[in-house]
Amino acid sequence: MVQRMIKLVLGAGCLAVLAACSGGGNIDIGSGQSPDPATIDFPIAYVKRTLPDLTQDDVHSQRLFQVDADLFVRDRADPSTPERNVTERITGTTDMWDVRDVDVAFDGTSIVFAMRGPMIPNGQEEDQPTWNIWQYTFATDTLKRIITSDLIAEEGHDRSPHFLPDGRIVFTSTRQRQARAVLLDEGKPQFEIQTEDRSEPVFLLHVMNADGTGIKQISFGTSHDIDPMVTRDGRVVWSRWDTAPGRNGIHLYSANPDGTDEQLLYGKESHATGTNNSDIEFIQPHELPDGRIMALIRPDTDAEFGGDLTIIDTATYVENTQATLANQGMTGPAQSVATGNDVRTVPGISPGGRFSSFFPLWDGSGRIAVSWTQCRAQLNGEIRPCTNDVVNDPAALPAEPQYSIWMYDTVARAFLPLMTPETGMMITDVAIAQPRSLPAVILDKVPGLDVDQDLVSEGVGIVDIRSVYDIDGTDSAPAGIATLANPANTTADERPARFIRFVKPVFIPDRDVLDIDNAAFGASNFMAEILAYAMVEPDGSVRSKVPANVPFMMEILNRDGMRISPPHGNWLQLRPGEVLSCNGCHVRDPQNPQSHGRRNLFAQAWVGAPGNGPFPNTVPTVNAQSGDTMAQAMARYTCGLGGLDKCKSMHPAVDMLFEDVWTDAATAGRAPDAAFSVRHADLSTPSPTRPDCMSRWSATCRLVINYETIVHPLWSLPRVTLDAGGAVIADNTCTSCHSPRDAANAVRVPAGQLDLTDGPSDEEPLQFRAYRELLFTDNAQEVNMGALQDILVQTGTDPVTGQPVLSPVPVAPSMRARNALGSTAFFGRFAAGGSHAGYLTAAELQLLAEWLDIGAQYFNNPFVAPVN
Repeated sequence: MVQRMIKLVLGAGCLAVLAACSGGGNIDIGSGQSPDPATIDFPIAYVKRTLPDLTQDDVHSQRLFQVDADLFVRDRADPSTPERNVTERITGTTDMWDVRDVDVAFDGTSIVFAMRGPMIPNGQEEDQPTWNIWQYTFATDTLKRIITSDLIAEEGHDRSPHFLPDGRIVFTSTRQRQARAVLLDEGKPQFEIQTEDRSEPVFLLHVMNADGTGIKQISFGTSHDIDPMVTRDGRVVWSRWDTAPGRNGIHLYSANPDGTDEQLLYGKESHATGTNNSDIEFIQPHELPDGRIMALIRPDTDAEFGGDLTIIDTATYVENTQATLANQGMTGPAQSVATGNDVRTVPGISPGGRFSSFFPLWDGSGRIAVSWTQCRAQLNGEIRPCTNDVVNDPAALPAEPQYSIWMYDTVARAFLPLMTPETGMMITDVAIAQPRSLPAVILDKVPGLDVDQDLVSEGVGIVDIRSVYDIDGTDSAPAGIATLANPANTTADERPARFIRFVKPVFIPDRDVLDIDNAAFGASNFMAEILAYAMVEPDGSVRSKVPANVPFMMEILNRDGMRISPPHGNWLQLRPGEVLSCNGCHVRDPQNPQSHGRRNLFAQAWVGAPGNGPFPNTVPTVNAQSGDTMAQAMARYTCGLGGLDKCKSMHPAVDMLFEDVWTDAATAGRAPDAAFSVRHADLSTPSPTRPDCMSRWSATCRLVINYETIVHPLWSLPRVTLDAGGAVIADNTCTSCHSPRDAANAVRVPAGQLDLTDGPSDEEPLQFRAYRELLFTDNAQEVNMGALQDILVQTGTDPVTGQPVLSPVPVAPSMRARNALGSTAFFGRFAAGGSHAGYLTAAELQLLAEWLDIGAQYFNNPFVAPVN
């Protein structure tokens, strides 16, 4: 029967290729089995397209428009069953449409997919139609667009639909509905938020009703969230392109269908698991019947639109060799090959072929429908099978792939053909309309019932940290957390962590809207804003409000407002009223990187209150419940107050405000620590935030620090001391010394080789000279014949001419972007005993510290930045 099937499907010519391929690719083509393992008594759907331009293969490109594609179905997944083009009634014969992302309803009665068209020949991208979501029902042979309104359908690109068990659809979209609302709250015009490389609009997760109404955004990342699906426990799992500063990878995330409880699921530290430890991305996740996750792994680009199939034990592992807390001691690997083919996840020839898409069956057979291309090589102008000799020939190149649909039997480890590979065609996005039981339904949180109505009304969530001194489950506090928490043992100034800072990214518009010059970013390749500050309690705990529907990071600060923790490794999000709880903080060890963005990975180091009642030697009015942190106990107490004091301990500020609310003088044996505040209102130069935010924080408050208007004025602010008669006895204005001319207008070397005056830099005319000299290496200068010139010293001899080689003398910058604490060459001068002690106020030093810590950007508002 198999010989009959192969002849029917492939023909004699393809048989020769199959036989030859098996020598170099570890490929088994199925032999006789009964019943026929390639036959499924359920409909099958797939996309057939003209082979696209392989140079466009980039896993990040979600808006890609590759025309001449249609959706086909067969009533049975059987090679002999005729296929039907179900989108032809829409696409016609123009070949100007694209189709992707096929998925099946849980009852198997219909499929959903994304379709885009018709393409406008030679039209600009912004003039082209958007991706829309469509549904096809098998029994009635009907096809409809989910969103019926043309106006609403074209509001954004909609892709990767997947049914939720409650009948709604989760999908990825550039609509960014809630994110755009946040832009308005920030006083910015609405625009399509771009990926951090500014290549295209960000696709984020949304949900909608089955009729296209009730669209809501549920994820708030800074780059694409793609390929959502639902696991049996009702959670949504998807692939996130994580581009937090210092990161660039696609790994798996999960959340409830309303976007709450977002967590890393797998793979942040497991990208170097491809061929020869090459980097791969995790895309197209599907749950298997045994609960494991199968994903397509592939490099970013140059992979013929395909990769390998891997099976991941996400219940046991968060990384390939990092187990969850309940499975400590297990070392993995979490990933296992799905087919055993020698699939290469690097550019070039892949002996085992490559996979473009897959769809596991839920009938207990272990079968997987796959879109697979066998290995084909080009050698000496001929298409050759991938024998070992050909694969190892350095002159061999990959030939065009021929993706078609196969059934892979994981038991027999064999491929059974379902349709003929076609030259110049690509058959992908396979799905089998097999009914399966509904996953659990996780209901959306209801304000006033599941989440606090007041928090929802404020547009905030809550961050709850047990102790910032809990590092990966280890108590890292000097003398222990319990000692720091006891006012009798430790004063506030003896505690390393004093404040927490919440930082958000600044979204950048499309270049067609605002073509910002790269000089706007300065020392960093991103922009950032500060959301708020909150106090860290003596035990290291934090319970603070944070704006909802906004990606954010956290930074732990010392008394001077300088970050003492490593930069946070990923963006977090909170939905309105949600409480995000975590044990503590984390330090990334490059030699043994561990992931932390998922619950139950590390034991908690701080047990909290030993029993009911006050913490040791603290005020008797604040009674903890057993296991409470100090922040939790204080929040419970203040939330019982009235008026503006209600929940005041959870209310952050745009300033650093400290008050010792814990020390009980009667039992601690000492007076409470002195209160202090460092306020932006105390600046004599422009403030980075609104006046109303300085009086009372709200979810719309932002600290926006642009160098030219907020930082640079510090250098020319008069700092003059007068005697009783009004005569100047001291001039500590920064530019009085740090300028290239003295009071008599004579040329001089600026003090410390640092010029803080106005004027464009010679290196970057769109940036002030002072900015460049503070943050970038410069050349030492001297006065020569009445002019400033670079100092040149001999650093060698030219081997040909024998003449001396002269080089400038470098001057190291006194500031370090993203590292105020490490900018000792600057701040050390203003410390007690330093040469500039007292020259800058506490508010001014704090402004500089926060600006440096978030990246020392030249501009942090794209709408005031220079454009091309």
